[in-house]
Amino acid sequence: MTLRSPIGRARGLGSAKSGMGHHWSTIVTAVGLIPLSLWFVVSIARLAGADHAAFSAWIGQGSNAALMILTIGLVCYHASLGLSMVIEDYVSCKAKKFAGLLATRLIAALLAVGMTVSILKIAVGG
Repeated sequence: MTLRSPIGRARGLGSAKSGMGHHWSTIVTAVGLIPLSLWFVVSIARLAGADHAAFSAWIGQGSNAALMILTIGLVCYHASLGLSMVIEDYVSCKAKKFAGLLATRLIAALLAVGMTVSILKIAVGG
């Protein structure tokens, strides 16, 4: 016999245990991507028809390089969160689920690092 109420025993159990943090991360990255996407579209529209030198000069500005790196980081993280959600919901085999989640995170990290290095290489002029 226990003195705890049924609601007291149920708190912290079930689907609301860890999914809320994942959900909030998805919402925060989506909201953060709204202004960054608008900035990106406007910037690319202004660079339409520009040559490589003009693009290099544009990305060489510190603010543009920083915003581009932030955009890449948020896009990769948001995509990783979304794909993880699909894998967790629809893959039932634990080994395949683990492999899928690991591959998703590794690919997102590799893409983010590779694109960041590329932007920094262009921005610094190396």
